[in-house]
Amino acid sequence: MTSLYDEFRIAVHSVWNRRWLALAVAWGVCLVGWLIIAMIPNKYESKAQIQIRTQTLLSGQVGIDPQDQRKNIQQIGQTLISSGNLEKVIRGTELGATVATPAEMAAKIESLRTNIEVKPEQDDFFAISVKQASGKLARDVVQKLIDVAEDDSIAGDRKEMGQTLRFLDAQIVTRTKELQEAEAKRVAYETQNLGLLPGVGSVSQRMEASRAELSQIDSQLIQARSALAALNGQLAGTPSTLNTPAMGGGAPSALGQAQGELASMRARGFTDNHPDVLSIKSQIANLRAQGGGASAAGGYRSPNPAYSSLQSMRAEREAAVSALQTRKSALQSDMAQLAAKQTAEPGVAAEYQRINRDYEVKKEQYDKLLVNRDQIRLRGQVESQTDAVQFRVVKEPSFSNVPAAPNRPLLLAAVLIVGMGTGVGAAFALGHLQTSFPTAAKLEKASGLPVIGSISQMLTGAERIQRKQKMKLFYGATGGLVGICALLVVAEFVQRGLTA
Repeated sequence: MTSLYDEFRIAVHSVWNRRWLALAVAWGVCLVGWLIIAMIPNKYESKAQIQIRTQTLLSGQVGIDPQDQRKNIQQIGQTLISSGNLEKVIRGTELGATVATPAEMAAKIESLRTNIEVKPEQDDFFAISVKQASGKLARDVVQKLIDVAEDDSIAGDRKEMGQTLRFLDAQIVTRTKELQEAEAKRVAYETQNLGLLPGVGSVSQRMEASRAELSQIDSQLIQARSALAALNGQLAGTPSTLNTPAMGGGAPSALGQAQGELASMRARGFTDNHPDVLSIKSQIANLRAQGGGASAAGGYRSPNPAYSSLQSMRAEREAAVSALQTRKSALQSDMAQLAAKQTAEPGVAAEYQRINRDYEVKKEQYDKLLVNRDQIRLRGQVESQTDAVQFRVVKEPSFSNVPAAPNRPLLLAAVLIVGMGTGVGAAFALGHLQTSFPTAAKLEKASGLPVIGSISQMLTGAERIQRKQKMKLFYGATGGLVGICALLVVAEFVQRGLTA
């Protein structure tokens, strides 16, 4: 601690011995700094507060939810200082009087953007502040910025809505053509591959139907052949002629009558196992055993009606069997052709599914575009006809003749502090550069030799008087530096009071 204190005393002593250098450097730095501060142009600030509302009674009905409304508010706040808006502000105020080229306009826009601050506040409020070379110009810039933002928001929404609708109309026209082409392609493919496509009338369904019909025909054919065989048996046991007595003769013989009754039974469909058939057969056998039961001599044989009826029935059943056989052959031929086509059915079905899928995708996109266009058109009508975006000026642009920047009193005091610090630093640095030793200990440490003693400076009376005069000059110069700073600060406040 003692060593640190000694070092501090040595440093203060070194600076104090070179106090005139420190004072000169401080004066120079302060004068240059105050001159630079005096050359900084004043900037006057104008402030305003606006409210941007996007709520309407129909917002929820047309799909404008609160999140979209907040997004619109944020977007409007961000576009307040867009290049397009700032260019309109420059051309509508005094700033555009000196702009002649696009490069100058671009530089002016960037300069104006750095002097504008748009700060979002609670809900849908925005604070706008602008700094310019005069209070009137700052106020005009704020007012013009609000007007341009309001006009641009309304016109921009309508322009964007119109561009969006034109884009959707063009897309709908394109999608309509694509949808028509896809539909025509699907119809042509269905026509070309009729019967091979899935659904009603496909090859698989036709094969199943043919198999079912073929099974029915086989069953019917078996029944028809059985009936024909039974009929052939009946026909084989029926005589083709009957004994008929001659003219003027007696009644027909008993055998002939019995045979006629048997033929009639068989014509009615009775089988050989029927009780009546068995009884008449037994009676015929008895009559034949008795000698035929012939009628009086001179009779003749006539055609048997039952035999003729059985022959007609056999012809019908033979025709039915032939028809069923022909239908079976036709079905088998069709099934063979369908089996040949069935090998190509998976590829045709896959291609048809691809064509149908493309058509459904285009149809879905087309319907979605129609819905979007109607929603956007309705939303645009709601926003344009109900003033969905409303600008309300909460605080009018302020006007002030008191400069907001720079803060000269603070800068003047800062320059004074910096100047004094620079002077002290210069004196301290010079003390370290010179090869002198402030104390005997420093000398002993540097030389490595013991120091026997030190002699203090002895002043005469004239020298003491001269030193006092120099100290007065030093204090006066230091006080003058501080006084000039105070005078400049007071002058600045007086100037602000006069212009307020």
